[in-house]
Amino acid sequence: MSITGNALNLLFGRPLATSEERAESIGPAAGIPIFGLDALSSAAYGPEAALMLLIPLGLGGVHYIVPISMAIIILMIIVFFSYRQTIEAYPNGGGSYTVASENLGRKAGLLAAAALMIDYILTAAVGISAGIGALVSGVPSLQPYTLEMCLGALLILTIVNMRGVHDTGLVFMIPTLMFTGTLLIVIAVGLARVVASGGHPHPMAPMPAIPPATEALSLWLLLKVFSSGCAAMTGVEAVSNGVMAFREPRAKNAKITLTIIIALLAIMLAGMAWLCNAYGIAAMDPDKPGYESVLSILTHAVMGHGWFYYLTIASVLLALTLSANTAFADFPRLTRAIAHNDYMPHVFLLRGRRLLYSWGIYVLVTLTAVLLIIFRGVTDRLIPLYAIGAFLAFTLSQAGMVVHWWKQDRTKTRGVGLKMLVNGLGASATGITTLVVLVAKFLDGAWITVLLVAGLILMMRSVRRHYDIVDEESVLDRPFARAERGHPIMIVPVDKWNRITEKALSFALAMSDDIRCVHVQVADEPDTICSTWDEYVTAPLKAEGRAVPQLKVIKSPYRTILQPILDYIHEVERETEHQKICVLVPEMMVKHWWEGLMHNHRAGLLKVLLLVKGNPRTFVINIPWYLDVHSR
Repeated sequence: MSITGNALNLLFGRPLATSEERAESIGPAAGIPIFGLDALSSAAYGPEAALMLLIPLGLGGVHYIVPISMAIIILMIIVFFSYRQTIEAYPNGGGSYTVASENLGRKAGLLAAAALMIDYILTAAVGISAGIGALVSGVPSLQPYTLEMCLGALLILTIVNMRGVHDTGLVFMIPTLMFTGTLLIVIAVGLARVVASGGHPHPMAPMPAIPPATEALSLWLLLKVFSSGCAAMTGVEAVSNGVMAFREPRAKNAKITLTIIIALLAIMLAGMAWLCNAYGIAAMDPDKPGYESVLSILTHAVMGHGWFYYLTIASVLLALTLSANTAFADFPRLTRAIAHNDYMPHVFLLRGRRLLYSWGIYVLVTLTAVLLIIFRGVTDRLIPLYAIGAFLAFTLSQAGMVVHWWKQDRTKTRGVGLKMLVNGLGASATGITTLVVLVAKFLDGAWITVLLVAGLILMMRSVRRHYDIVDEESVLDRPFARAERGHPIMIVPVDKWNRITEKALSFALAMSDDIRCVHVQVADEPDTICSTWDEYVTAPLKAEGRAVPQLKVIKSPYRTILQPILDYIHEVERETEHQKICVLVPEMMVKHWWEGLMHNHRAGLLKVLLLVKGNPRTFVINIPWYLDVHSR
């Protein structure tokens, strides 16, 4: 194996055969870090996103985090039961796109697809930026390098994910245990101290000063706080989208995974909200010097500034950064499903060396990098764009499930009415939340999400229109027709008499007797082929009784080469209405990439131009001449 192959195997793992796909399937233990880390890690930034908007209320605003968090948890539990039913009904993968397309129609499916794609891209960007934000909280001197660290984390995450689902789950299992374990310990110790102190605990380290109130409470502010806090729910749909990644019984393993994820997330959200209220912890402005995240302040208050604090911050950093893995796991599967229905380019159907839909990963990484660069890697600038896509997908999925149960035979499916009620409640709750989030966050940047959704739908419809045209024009409903008799016209662009020209002419003579060589003569360059044509081409072929190629010489006063050749080919196309035309393009092939820099690439450009401006009767044939065979 080559050095390059060994390096690829070391970095990304050895190539996997299609027959090894079963070994790549996972159970609940690996499913939690792969599909649940996004949802679990949102406990680190969801409450902070809500508290950020409560800053104008001063210390009084902190007290509202408990009821707002309880409302979010209740909504999450409703969505949880709804998605358990989705997994049961679609054991082969029931993402929002699939459910909406099958039950609500094509337009609803495209809306769900666009919303999910945006959600996954933002999941990757927010996860990475939040992880680096946790690092900056612990080491404020790193704040000027936030964007660079975000892009570095994205690169590392890409390499890890390119190793495949199974390896990714093993790599992410330890960070997931560290994050949930340390945070649960902080919550447990904090609650114990709250109870022991009679509800008035003393922080273990100095707390940042809370600025005085500058605004009064309003319903509009509460709605905005609720909509920001709903960022903690993004990612709960990931398990239903990735059911196919689980080993048999898929539905059972997926439901176990989802249950554990939701239970852990509910405990962490409730515990953090309660402790923030008890300790009087408010959010800080991330753009100001000395910024510290809410989770960092909470850990300081409960555990002090010892080794456990640094262990917690390190686990938060790892978990948040790796939470983008949910997008890496689901985005390629989503684009594959969309491409299967001809709404995305078919390149998204291709599987790479590790059985991954690699093109989905490439696109995800590119768009995530663009987002991080635009928003400079700051989480709070991305949050306003975040929750709309997720909740829109929630709503469409649950509404689709209501229609799914309605279509079922009630004599064969038990509890259809109850199942419709559960999914209907989920659709109503998430639908109302979608409207709240959209209205509350519209001017803060949610309008960008709306435009992106509309743009993606138009793009997907255009892709489908293209494939429909291809099918319509290429379909053939008759037996094979007899091949046309007669030789094609062979057009051979030639520069000078050499081995490359000789190889092209040999091939042309084997195909036809009507050969037309075209040579472009530039005024300030010596013309050698005309003076040697009769001696090297005409005379030998006449002596053998073979057809002699015509030599068409075109003068180019403006030193252009390709356009005169194209004009000549188009002229021949007009003069011959029915005859096939073959354009042979001689091209020298070099062994090393740097050797290619020493030669012009007219042959490649000519092929591209002929293909772009093609004629149904014109064929382009490449005649390669390999330099290494003759000179090595």
